[in-house]
Amino acid sequence: MKNIKIENLDWMTYKELTAQGRCKIILPVGAIEQHGPHMSLNPDVLIPSHIGEQVAARGDDMLVAPPISYGYKSQVKSGGGNFFPGTTCVSGASLENYVFDVLQAYVNHGNREFILINGHFENSMHLCEAADRLVNKCQSERVSIKIYLLSYWDFISDGTIEKVFPDGFTGWAVEHGGVLETSIMLKIHPELVDMSKAVDVEPASFPPYDVFPPDPSWVAPSGTLSSPMKATAEKGEMILEECISGIVSHLN
Repeated sequence: MKNIKIENLDWMTYKELTAQGRCKIILPVGAIEQHGPHMSLNPDVLIPSHIGEQVAARGDDMLVAPPISYGYKSQVKSGGGNFFPGTTCVSGASLENYVFDVLQAYVNHGNREFILINGHFENSMHLCEAADRLVNKCQSERVSIKIYLLSYWDFISDGTIEKVFPDGFTGWAVEHGGVLETSIMLKIHPELVDMSKAVDVEPASFPPYDVFPPDPSWVAPSGTLSSPMKATAEKGEMILEECISGIVSHLN
């Protein structure tokens, strides 16, 4: 694979590759969050980072920035909640300002196009705000930039979902630590998955509202919102290929 990771470049090579805003800069943004007893705390970082590297390797003039690993607070109905040990999150304002500052630094280097690959659902609106603020600031300074914001799961088709869940799909809302994420991790980082510790749980069922402080009883003790038991590396490969090829086709 060609050298596409910014942190592995010397500064002169980086300057040459990005001259006149020639490269798109890919920035993965994730979270450190529990994903059940069978998986490490960092799938939300590792998955968008892997996808970003593969997109850059297949695309033209793309570089991958070091990921932002700390994301917005885990919410009960999408990530199990912020009360599990190991889940280490920041406020929305902190995430927004951090992403804004990182992108501003890359703009200062002369870069003009960015692709934010989100791996943690709760980040979404804070990334929108950071992107919008930076675009407005640059416009006021007569600097033209473009920021693409995507979540990798939006590139997974209904056809692939049917293959991954032949017995029926219970929905994106309860896939935290379930078959999709576990399958991808079995493909890219099997050393960080121990299926002997996986817990078979029924898909979570939530009331149509949130409550603060959050109620831990809404979530299974395992922390997952659905069962990972039918996850396989083969399913992970299928999911990844569709995500990577879809992103490349849209943004290359």
